Amino acid sequence: MKHIKGPQNVSAREIQKKKKRIIIALLTIITLIVLFIIAYIANEFIILDKNKTTNLVINNKNVTENLKKEILIKEGEIYISKQDLGNFFDKYIYEENETQKIITTYNKKIAEIGFDQNIININGTDKTTQAHAIKEGDTIYLPIEELTDVYDIEISYKPDTKVLVIDSLSRGQVKAVVNANVSVKSSTNFIAKTVDRIKKGELCYLISEENGKARIRTENGKLGYVNSNKISNKVTVRQDMEEEKQIEGKVNLVWDYYSQVATAPDRTGTKIDGVNVVSPAFFNMNTEGVIEENIGTRGQAYLDWAHSNNCKVWPMVQNSGDGMLSATSRVMNSYEKRKEVIEQIVNLCIEYKLDGINLDFENMKKEDKDLYSRFIIELMPRMKELGLVLSVDVTAPDGSDTWSLCFDRHVIGDVADYIIFMGYDEYGASSTKAGTTAGLDWVELSLKKFLETEEIESDKIVLAVPLYTRLWTEDSNGNLIDQVVVSMKDIDDTIPSDVERKWDEDLQQYYVEYSEDGNTKKMWIEDLTSLKAKTDLISKYKLGGIASWEKGMETDEVWKLFEEALK
Repeated sequence: MKHIKGPQNVSAREIQKKKKRIIIALLTIITLIVLFIIAYIANEFIILDKNKTTNLVINNKNVTENLKKEILIKEGEIYISKQDLGNFFDKYIYEENETQKIITTYNKKIAEIGFDQNIININGTDKTTQAHAIKEGDTIYLPIEELTDVYDIEISYKPDTKVLVIDSLSRGQVKAVVNANVSVKSSTNFIAKTVDRIKKGELCYLISEENGKARIRTENGKLGYVNSNKISNKVTVRQDMEEEKQIEGKVNLVWDYYSQVATAPDRTGTKIDGVNVVSPAFFNMNTEGVIEENIGTRGQAYLDWAHSNNCKVWPMVQNSGDGMLSATSRVMNSYEKRKEVIEQIVNLCIEYKLDGINLDFENMKKEDKDLYSRFIIELMPRMKELGLVLSVDVTAPDGSDTWSLCFDRHVIGDVADYIIFMGYDEYGASSTKAGTTAGLDWVELSLKKFLETEEIESDKIVLAVPLYTRLWTEDSNGNLIDQVVVSMKDIDDTIPSDVERKWDEDLQQYYVEYSEDGNTKKMWIEDLTSLKAKTDLISKYKLGGIASWEKGMETDEVWKLFEEALK
């Protein structure tokens, strides 16, 4: 006889299944709780940010991923590769073949460091060091601790965390005290890994605060976040240092008395309205690389006059004269000769208490373009050290090898305080046909190249305008036979009164053409109208100011025009 299972047996089996499911669920919950506790402990107390290689923190930013080469630590010295120093501090750092030294510049310092002697030369003065430059394979490394004075930095190496910290002394710094034991997190997310732990009473560096979170740097060099209420007693230990500009507002410069033999004009009792910089023809480099001066008693009186009228004096340093193409090339191709010229310039600035210089090197070889840039790179720190301004004259971007292609305008504009675009001689003394001295279309096109192609900051560009034009003479066949410079103030006396002046919209100039002695005379006139069109470019492109060539050629109304244009 068969037994039939009743409802009671079915119920017991279901109960067993339910118990099993409950046990599994409880075990799962317990496991999750344990895992959560482990994760919490790991996240809160176990530091998950261990460095395998030396990390580099510069001004509270971890830049390790940007390193091209690993940081070397040899015999207690810390070395950073030349490539990385170029990336972080001096993009113009280079190996000088003539002296077999590394030349590096930064702000107010230029330094030389070699491979065999524990000596560094900073701004012309030797200093004994603990280490020198080394080579590992094809890579050059420099001892960073020996460059602290050059780059104006302080460094700290944390061996426990393998962090090298570099702080610029020109950057502000705030320290704070941690008021509780706290974990430093990698981000402000709810769950973030712990990068370091700080005990109550320890110091940290406060970087920023936002939405109740403080971004800090620990004494171990680690960067991360804590709640703002966990830090207190904030103290500013260093303020941001801002470099003061010598000229507040825009530059209004005029070049004065051009010639190596001319004497300074007597300007006693006069004032040039609006002008805040004068650039007299004081200095000229001869074929031997010697800076010859043209100052004397009259020049000293000129300096006194300028300063009494609140004008800064940036004298021209020129390379004009016979044989200067080859002579300038010889100087540019030698680091030692460049140093000698720089030292002369610095000493002259000190002797005559100048405010800066205007470097006016022209007629140079195209192949020396980078070396001329080096000259400016090496000169700039010495000028900054004395609080002096370096302005550099350049021509329009398009032209001949020795007139235009000899300048790297991007580098000059990057390094110098001001790059002065000589916006004239569109058609000049070497032209084979008659044309305007400075048509607006040509000037504006050139400026756009400075800004867009050469990528120069607009407020570093000073537009130089001509206070003169040229009278051209052509024969009956249209051949150019002569040209003479005519000062702006003499134009009306030069052109016959019955000659019609025709307006050229593109050039923004009046043009005249007339016959004389069987020849054709042509002139593109520079007057207040043409100059107004050019000075309007200063505000249009937010340029750094105006310069004018040269004093004595103008009409009296010019200075008022310039003053208004710069307001």
